[in-house]
Amino acid sequence: MGPNDLFQATECNGNNQDQFPANNMFAAVSVGLWDNGAACGRRYMMRCLSGTDRKTCKVDGSIIVEVVDRCSDPCPANFLLSTPAFAALSRVQDARINVEFTQYVSS
Repeated sequence: MGPNDLFQATECNGNNQDQFPANNMFAAVSVGLWDNGAACGRRYMMRCLSGTDRKTCKVDGSIIVEVVDRCSDPCPANFLLSTPAFAALSRVQDARINVEFTQYVSS
């Protein structure tokens, strides 16, 4: 996802701009996580584990992203993060990073 993230139609809610969280922390997921569309609206807590070098990851803790789309096949990763979400995890804009993630359910 790039700088025009908010202007692209999604598999979850088409052109509805209300689907995007106010903090712009969202993602498209691979077919393995897509679950025939049931992934729409799911939230995942994630943190960066490693990247192209040891300084790639930010060590500020975890972020929470919301699923708003399905990644086009072949998807290069489990998650394609919005620009703000990726920037919260990585110091390097175009790096490939390994993340730890778990589905987040608020209480």
